[in-house]
Amino acid sequence: MHETAAVTRDEALALDAADPLAGFREAFALPQGVIYLDGNSLGPPPLAVHERLAEVSRREWGEGLVRSWNTADWIGAPTRVGDKIARLIGAAPGEVTVADSTTVNLFKLAAGACSLRPGRTTILSEAGNFPTDLYAVQGLGALLDGRVRLKTVAPDELIGAIDEDTAAVVLTQVHYKTSRRWDLAAVTDAAHAKDALMLWDLCHSVGAVAVDLNGARADLAVGCSYKYLNGGPGAPAFLFVAARHQAAIRSPLTGWMGHAEPFAFEDGYRPAAGIRGQVTGTPPILGLAALEAGVDLQLQADPALVEAKGLALAELFIAEALARAGDADLALTGPRDAAARGLHVSFAHPQGYAVVQAMMARGVVGDFRAPDIARFGFSPLFLSYAQVWDAAETLAQVLAGRAWDRPQFQRRAAVT
Repeated sequence: MHETAAVTRDEALALDAADPLAGFREAFALPQGVIYLDGNSLGPPPLAVHERLAEVSRREWGEGLVRSWNTADWIGAPTRVGDKIARLIGAAPGEVTVADSTTVNLFKLAAGACSLRPGRTTILSEAGNFPTDLYAVQGLGALLDGRVRLKTVAPDELIGAIDEDTAAVVLTQVHYKTSRRWDLAAVTDAAHAKDALMLWDLCHSVGAVAVDLNGARADLAVGCSYKYLNGGPGAPAFLFVAARHQAAIRSPLTGWMGHAEPFAFEDGYRPAAGIRGQVTGTPPILGLAALEAGVDLQLQADPALVEAKGLALAELFIAEALARAGDADLALTGPRDAAARGLHVSFAHPQGYAVVQAMMARGVVGDFRAPDIARFGFSPLFLSYAQVWDAAETLAQVLAGRAWDRPQFQRRAAVT
């Protein structure tokens, strides 16, 4: 597949000069000489995160000590930050909380979906969905001794596979490899037509593409916060439960912070009302502090501009890479239509891992997904059009000169 180059570098610089989001780049701590195309895996730290963590560790923790659970409202952080994330995903106050990891939250909400649809035995997903989503549902089925099972089908068969035995459909809105984007409202409607619940994974959506959960009448959702929200490595995840389900849904993990009165220290569990009933253990305050600073920065940007720029950056990279790479083995995965994709771009290549390593050695950071995917993310708040143009040029040079064909680039690290 060969295309005509999209723009010249001077034209890319002109796009940067007119970019309404250009000022956000100064809000990030990024190393000089690096073009970071992996914000879809781990976002870089906003400068405000460094300042906030120092404040929490020195003043709130160091001086306030245990009193800061009250005086600094540590205890309210999960729902406070959850309400802020709600504004990014089309949810209402009281429908989102920060807790646990994406995997744990997906397990909780998959079990919760079964509690809302007793008698149904199937949780439906697509083959090739992000593994943790599939593993969590498989684990739930094993725990319930087969009374609930995971069923996976090809993406083009999914809508037709929803039936009267489907308790919930579990999908990642933007696929982690191909970047294909599901139509959130249409798929939710299809699930509801069979009285099934819709559980969305928003890990590659939140902070990247426009999401309107309540507009789509979605039931449940989970998401991580260390990608486009720039919450830091291992940052706590979030979950959404539509208000209409909160009184009836039951979590399988009944920790003390989900109790109606945690500090009553009762032997028996009484779930808290509302979204707080989905919280389990003690909130990770340092992680929440870093995340809140990242979310606060994200909330300053117009979501429509964020998505539009991200798609434009991805389109620029695709067009330039296909026009200039000159390698017949390089193949775009996922949809070519920008409206059908998220903000990362994946190319299949037999030497995908080594290609990514060779690009990193030249200052362009992407990542690799087995078996052959070189993946590049386009975070709109800190990337420029000229950087993306340069990254495409680097890819072309690596392929043209077979720079990947060196021993140091062939050795697999533990994290790819």
